Amino acid sequence: MNRLTVVGIGPGDRMSLTLAADEALQNCDLIAGYTVYVDIVRPWYPDKEFLATGMTKEAERCRLALEAAEAGRDVCLVCSGDSGIYGMAGLVYELRGESEEPEVRVIPGLTAALAGGALLGAPLTCDLAVISLSDRLTPWELIEKRLVKAAEADLTIALYNPASKGRPDHLRRACDILMRVLPKERLCAVARNIGRDGESVETMSLGELAGYPADMFCTVFIGNAAARLIGGKMITPRGYRDV
Repeated sequence: MNRLTVVGIGPGDRMSLTLAADEALQNCDLIAGYTVYVDIVRPWYPDKEFLATGMTKEAERCRLALEAAEAGRDVCLVCSGDSGIYGMAGLVYELRGESEEPEVRVIPGLTAALAGGALLGAPLTCDLAVISLSDRLTPWELIEKRLVKAAEADLTIALYNPASKGRPDHLRRACDILMRVLPKERLCAVARNIGRDGESVETMSLGELAGYPADMFCTVFIGNAAARLIGGKMITPRGYRDV
């Protein structure tokens, strides 16, 4: 087949998998990906062959998937959430370069900001920014600049990768930066384990968020100036009622 399909599998439950993603995974010969994501889809497609690599092995993973496709396999490379938002689609195209072989397709998936936002209510009704707090690939100085600009623009902000064992204070640092621009009372929320066991949501102020024990299974939301709680749900009115 000589094809590599980069598939966003959503937050982790099969009900959030798109029909296009399911079709691609059903019809492929080989499913490749990060070990955690491969383990998520393995029970759904038990008759498939799998290729998994560990964390920080993104380039190796994509090269192996491309090589398998070049050898005639129909390969799916799975990504958590969306295949392009912090996913492997861009790296696959970089590594393939100007070549037209193998064929590459990209299938989008439900990213954590959307899935978490739905759990919270409707916090993303207006313009938004999505920012990762991981400085493994992006310098912290650039992350800080993006946080400040998003806050100054009064965008709703979704934070990915808010904390880990290696960077336990990144969320606190981000909150301190945001509070240079935003009031500490600004409405915020955390969605944890979206689409998986232990799924939960919490709302709090920006000041309270600074001390929240976040981890890599959390997606954090900082509301814009219009955000409010209505019936226990985080809502960002867009102004439809005033038209």
